[in-house]
Amino acid sequence: MTLPAPRGPISTAIIDALRGDEPGRLRAAAQGRAPQDPLVDDDLQLGLWVCYELHYRGLPAVAEHWEWHPDLVRVRRALEERLLAALRGELGSSTGSGTVPERLRALVDNDRGPELSKFLQREADLDQYREFVVHRSIYQLKEADPHTWAIPRLAGRAKAALVEVQFGEYGDGHAARMHSELYGAVLRGLRLDDGYAAYVDRVPGISLAVSNVMSLFGLRRELRGALVGHLAAYEMTSSAPCRRYAAGLRRLGLSDEVCAFYDVHVTADALHEQLAAYDLCGALAEDEPELADQILFGGEACLHVENRFAEHVLDHWSSARSSLRGDAPANDRTGACGPASEAGLPALAWRPAV
Repeated sequence: MTLPAPRGPISTAIIDALRGDEPGRLRAAAQGRAPQDPLVDDDLQLGLWVCYELHYRGLPAVAEHWEWHPDLVRVRRALEERLLAALRGELGSSTGSGTVPERLRALVDNDRGPELSKFLQREADLDQYREFVVHRSIYQLKEADPHTWAIPRLAGRAKAALVEVQFGEYGDGHAARMHSELYGAVLRGLRLDDGYAAYVDRVPGISLAVSNVMSLFGLRRELRGALVGHLAAYEMTSSAPCRRYAAGLRRLGLSDEVCAFYDVHVTADALHEQLAAYDLCGALAEDEPELADQILFGGEACLHVENRFAEHVLDHWSSARSSLRGDAPANDRTGACGPASEAGLPALAWRPAV
């Protein structure tokens, strides 16, 4: 993992400060003009991702004290407020009646997002699968970590339910079965780099937003309801797509070992969705009724960001373009997913076949 290349004035100011250069520019980054669409803005999302990674595994050659440096937290807060405002503006106010689990179920059942998983199951070629796996690697290689921040912020039944869900995400205590480790096998099976955040320079802002929204909800106790609502929606919409992803990989001749990540989610998430919706979100709403709307906001935010990600990928593929940054058109690929474009980014790094 290396520090990513900046994508604009916000990420430039943040990365330069972390390198020890011109830390005074952080204030300008916080006060700069808000992007028109924060959810997909490359510069804002990369700036947030860099700030958040200090709370996960850290960044190379960046001093540990930056994690809670007041100037950096001030910038992060300003970027978060822009992202939150955009989400709330796009989602509006939650409506409907019934219990929180019932309303979450209605949200999921009524979601009519792009059918990316069906395309991958039936039509995607190997290079498109590689692109998809690269996009998702930004989150999947730290799968479950953002939601774990909710554990000390809950009590009683809600806490017990979240611990049960997370125990499964972390492989029931077996390192080799942790979902993040299983995702490494997907990357290796597709001859891609399984290094943590290896492809951060290749993914667009919306792919970073998938991870960033979880981190935003996780790091702010005031948004604990949104965090568990996000987890519930994520679990409730995972099982069927994962079945399709595995079927698509097998259609292309990939092994059971490569498909194991998706196979595990087919069964695990069918159980987790009940725990997350009823025992976690339902219990939290009963214990803290004032968080009910926030729980639903988190669920809606999850679905919305995932749908915008799927739209990005399918829109690019439908016009024979790569969905990654700086790659060749989808209809002009070489054996390494195409040469780099004029953006100056390297082609996707393949590992040699084992």
